Amino acid sequence: MFSFLNQILYIQVSPELLTVRNPKTGAFISEIPEVAIAQQPKPKIVGVGKEARSHLFSPSVIILNPFASPRSLVSDFAVGVQLMKAFMRRILDNSFLATAPKIVLHLQGEFEGDLSQTEIRGFKEMLIGAGARQIVIWQGRNLGDQELLSGQFSGSGKVLS
Repeated sequence: MFSFLNQILYIQVSPELLTVRNPKTGAFISEIPEVAIAQQPKPKIVGVGKEARSHLFSPSVIILNPFASPRSLVSDFAVGVQLMKAFMRRILDNSFLATAPKIVLHLQGEFEGDLSQTEIRGFKEMLIGAGARQIVIWQGRNLGDQELLSGQFSGSGKVLS
């Protein structure tokens, strides 16, 4: 009935790049997944993505990448929630009637074996904290807009959740 209010986002995550795309509108953002946090007087986010880099030489600001860890895809859960929320906010329709989005999360990068249940659950909870209503985690080739809109992912790859 009100399918135009249902929003879907395709989020591709790697330590080098975070891409958020709306397959209905074609709107997307693709930037390095970093957050700049000012330490004084209390911790406050002052930039995300490429904007975070503008604070690189500020002595009271630290820059974190919540997806850069040698052992896991998530190195800082709380920062990851804030980063996802900020990127999603840039793409989502902010109309009064819009619902929380459905997210198709595509984890990218080199993995030794399969992702652990802890990593999968961590990403699900991160996206729920960022405002998602439903999460599908995909591992495999990049998905096209029609696949995302239909929910039918064919070919090589698998749904992890």
